[in-house]
Amino acid sequence: MLLSKSRMDVHDRGVRYLARCMLESGMEVILSRHGLIDEVANAALQEDVDVIGVSFSVGGHVAASERLRKLMQEKGIGEKLVIVGGIIPDDDIPALKKLDIDGVFGAGSSAAEAIEFINAKVNA
Repeated sequence: MLLSKSRMDVHDRGVRYLARCMLESGMEVILSRHGLIDEVANAALQEDVDVIGVSFSVGGHVAASERLRKLMQEKGIGEKLVIVGGIIPDDDIPALKKLDIDGVFGAGSSAAEAIEFINAKVNA
């Protein structure tokens, strides 16, 4: 599992908490502070992760998700599970789903929900 947070976004408490919960549940987690989606895609390829999670708290999640999916296709890792979380307005969820974002975990979502979702998808 690769979890990433933009360098421009200083609100990292949620993603750090999620990483700790995932580690405690037995997942292998790489927590990254890559600033660019290009770097996230490169790290996912280099680390050969099964899941990519990106946390957003200052917007830009639709454009960044579109760029991530495009880069993943170019790098041959388009089949990886992608989740996003943070401050995601409900109105943006359909656009994210259209971009093949597998899971969206906005404000109020629990770490347990994300872990259960990932386990179900990865083990399927």
